[in-house]
Amino acid sequence: MIGSKEIALKGIGNAPSSTCGGFLIKKLSRRPTFFSSSTKLQRRTVMNASPTVSAPKREKDPKKRIVISGMGLVSVFGNDVDGFYDKLLRGTNGVGLIDRFDTSELAVKFAGQIHEFLSEGYIDQKSDRRLDDCWRYCLVAGKKALESANLGPQQLISMDRSRIGAVVGAGVGGPTIFSTKIEKMIKRGYHKLCPFLVPYPITNMGSALLAIDIGLMGPSYSISTACATANCCFLAAANHIRKGEVDVMIAGGTEAPIIPIGIAGFSSCRALSLRNAEPDKASRPWDKARDGFVMGEGSGILVMESLEHARKRGANIIAEYLGGAITCDAHHVTEPRPDVLGITSCITRSMEDAGVSPEEVNYVNAHATSTTAGDITELNAIKEIFQNTSEIKINATKSMIGHCLGAAGGLEAIATIKAITTGWLHPTINQYNLEPEVTIDTVPNVKKYHEINVGNNIEFIRFWRPEFCGGFCSVPTLEEEEGMVKEKLYSVSIMRPP
Repeated sequence: MIGSKEIALKGIGNAPSSTCGGFLIKKLSRRPTFFSSSTKLQRRTVMNASPTVSAPKREKDPKKRIVISGMGLVSVFGNDVDGFYDKLLRGTNGVGLIDRFDTSELAVKFAGQIHEFLSEGYIDQKSDRRLDDCWRYCLVAGKKALESANLGPQQLISMDRSRIGAVVGAGVGGPTIFSTKIEKMIKRGYHKLCPFLVPYPITNMGSALLAIDIGLMGPSYSISTACATANCCFLAAANHIRKGEVDVMIAGGTEAPIIPIGIAGFSSCRALSLRNAEPDKASRPWDKARDGFVMGEGSGILVMESLEHARKRGANIIAEYLGGAITCDAHHVTEPRPDVLGITSCITRSMEDAGVSPEEVNYVNAHATSTTAGDITELNAIKEIFQNTSEIKINATKSMIGHCLGAAGGLEAIATIKAITTGWLHPTINQYNLEPEVTIDTVPNVKKYHEINVGNNIEFIRFWRPEFCGGFCSVPTLEEEEGMVKEKLYSVSIMRPP
């Protein structure tokens, strides 16, 4: 009998009137667990949440059941998944002074900048020179995810690539080429415009380049919902598989906003920390001295496929995707609802769709960007849904890598899954003087071992006067299989061991 370990993800994206969407994944296991076929869950109504939805029956058709068979990333800690999580467990700080360009005229001079990015073997030399870092990160992370899924060039040759697609999004897109070419146009005139000025900044370029490079002829497009981008891409990918349109989808997020206009733009919104003298202490979620988030960059991508297809090709199944939900704040372009109804209703629907009760959740990988208003708003939503928080632990990946915007969900999904599979929670660093509202264990400064029953990962976007800017939510459910590593998607996630 196949059981599951669950994750529910939730994220907030940059969308007017604040939309929320949710999805679920679970890890396949030989051991019966909470989601065994004999298990029946009772629907639970969450106080002040939107009308609840009865949990549907678990999908039994292997053609419609969706599994995660691979993952890849590019991060400030390198391009290796295990190495990435090892640095997180050590509490390594990836934030430092920017040396990529002159910051003398900028108010903010630091970020979670990637150094010594290696693309050799993944991108041809001509493309490597032309492409924005956003798409370079995407190509490497996407191909590494395929390698992880044992879907390299030799394997893909024998597959029907019209049944393989890609949905990789970005919150900003490829800003470098747009910015630099416009500057040249101002100096040299319109007749000197670069032919790549129009296509390369567009947010669908990541999926397009992957499809062109690998020869994928299934659905290929992007979704741009700020830091909920990757979650929405996962949900869209799952729907294509469930409808029988494809067998395999590459999905996730990518971002490279650390350029002068990116730093200056977010600074003008008063979103970024100004702690130039102590950049390593700038990202400090829930701490009283926090003053904004730290810009980050990278890419996190998953390979999703039908259970039937994965079994047929003998894939190493990491997790199973269960379902999702979408809600809308219907309140304000940049501010969250004071009653956090949009957030809580999406979490509730996501948990119902996954067959998870709030009482089972004992871990939350929080959005926690280190903004003055956002951190507490998120915390209040967590407390409202998970009213008994004595057994819950929360942590913030962004305290070490910064806010990677459209890539945040993919990277933090991987961090959450590693927490489930290893039992070790990475610390939230820079925890010195917490707000009095923080009554939940934030895993301050040092990693902790924690047997996760059900874990939750929340992904919001908060900026513009340190507050939310739109909202997306997603819920994945995962479970560990003996001898295998699990993965998670990002935003509010709920996970449970077997």
